[in-house]
Amino acid sequence: MTTLPARPAAPTYDTPESDNYLTHDKGFLSWILTLDHKRIGVMYTASVLLSFLVGGIFALLVRTELLTPGRTFIDADTYNHFFTLHGAVMVFLVIIPSIPAALGNFVLPVMLGAKDVAFPRLNLFSYHLWIAGAVCTVVSLVMGSFDTGWTFYTPYSTTTTAGGVIPVIVGVFILGFSSIFTGMNFIVTIHKLRPPGMTWFRMPLFLWALYSTALIQVLATPVLAITLALVAVERIANVGIFNPAMGGDPVLYQHFFWFYSHPAVYIMIVPAMGIISELIAVHSHRQIFGYRFIAFSSVAIAIFSFLVWGHHMFTSGQSSLMNTLFSAISFSVAIPSAVKVFNWICTLYKGSISLNTPMLYALAFLILFTIGGLTGLHLATLNTDVHLHDTYFVVAHFHYVMMGSALIAMVGGLHHWWPKMTGRMYNEKLGMIACTLVFIGFNVTFFTQFMLGSHGMPRRYYDYQPEFQVYHVISTIGSYIMAGGFLLTAGYLVQSLVSGRRAPANPWGGATLEWECASPPPYYNFHEAPKVGEPYDFSNLKWDERGEGYVTVKPAEAKA
Repeated sequence: MTTLPARPAAPTYDTPESDNYLTHDKGFLSWILTLDHKRIGVMYTASVLLSFLVGGIFALLVRTELLTPGRTFIDADTYNHFFTLHGAVMVFLVIIPSIPAALGNFVLPVMLGAKDVAFPRLNLFSYHLWIAGAVCTVVSLVMGSFDTGWTFYTPYSTTTTAGGVIPVIVGVFILGFSSIFTGMNFIVTIHKLRPPGMTWFRMPLFLWALYSTALIQVLATPVLAITLALVAVERIANVGIFNPAMGGDPVLYQHFFWFYSHPAVYIMIVPAMGIISELIAVHSHRQIFGYRFIAFSSVAIAIFSFLVWGHHMFTSGQSSLMNTLFSAISFSVAIPSAVKVFNWICTLYKGSISLNTPMLYALAFLILFTIGGLTGLHLATLNTDVHLHDTYFVVAHFHYVMMGSALIAMVGGLHHWWPKMTGRMYNEKLGMIACTLVFIGFNVTFFTQFMLGSHGMPRRYYDYQPEFQVYHVISTIGSYIMAGGFLLTAGYLVQSLVSGRRAPANPWGGATLEWECASPPPYYNFHEAPKVGEPYDFSNLKWDERGEGYVTVKPAEAKA
């Protein structure tokens, strides 16, 4: 195993600006019509973060309403609208595209050593589709919102009088095609644009994760599109597809929806795992432990994701045999996930760990993902799921896996690649403080909800018994702390764009190809064809005092 000394603290970098993708062309049209994957990735990132702000505001409104039993400041119908919009925005506009479409678009070609993705125009069209889908979702606010929950369960979605159901369904339908096109683009890019020497087992683990995610996007997302189209047809034409009074079956909708939506969970979490592999290897300056096991576990999770949708339906009337099979397969998913966690911990062991902001987010991920995974065992067990189904225990588990894992990894990856994306360094101390606030606030918010659920508090309820109030108050206080951490993060990242010090090409000591180009990258990523090597071999890297970043040197010089 090769190790690399930790980066010296507080470097400075003050070299002249050079031509890069940010300065190559100027003007609004040069961005909105660009074919450059980096600009598209930046626009995706900005759009996702704006959606995160909107979804977060709805979450705070929901938590504030739950401070007291009965009405705190909004009525029950408005509450239903708020938590539905929070779920729809966070799932479809934030977590699903946050890593593959946003960070993936920027990082994948550079990490692969390519000039761009395979289909640049399709890539731009995917972003424009995402904008169209987001606009349709926002239109629902004007048309009376909707209150079905983000799952659009029938008969709620086919009978509710809320005028915003159709715009949201159309919006999610369009967002699905954006996701499919992005997945297709990534699959072809990884197959066809790898440079000489970039074999499958020389690819960084983040690329393995994006590839596995792309397979899920292409295979599972059409099911959601067809399902929502059927809901729209039933709502508009009164066709009894899911209406039992007309010969339909409402449980059939659940099968269709979860056949997509459980793989969608892994569209969110598998690329997050890829980011964590990069963060732990680079910021512990140690070759990744069990590379092939981590790579194949991403593929294994992608395969398992299509086989476990029925564990969402243990109480929906399916047969005991099917319940038993889905329960057993759900336990099996824990194996490839545990393989990753084991290998990450082994990589950290005796590593030269830099406790900087990206690494803190990676460590936070390990803790939160472990809690989310272990509590999932309770929900995969038939006898306990019957009691915990549709309680706040499920809400807490879902948020530990989706927000505490996927979103935390996304924020960690954003800090990791921020110098590469912007050419600027952020305030490291403020980053560590913000990460601590987010971690504490998250656990105060959602660990409390495990106790709420185990005591029988149903999820999605506007009112509750007085004995639950103390838990709701603690959970709401935690949400305010977490919001403060994210606001601080937004503040210092924006400040870095204005007055942050220049970033070197390789500030962290990474060995993958994106650290071979300048920060920010040139328009075509590399001035010269990069030399492909082992992605986690840090033995040829040395701290350059003059450039105050890591540089690649000859092996003899690196040892010196």
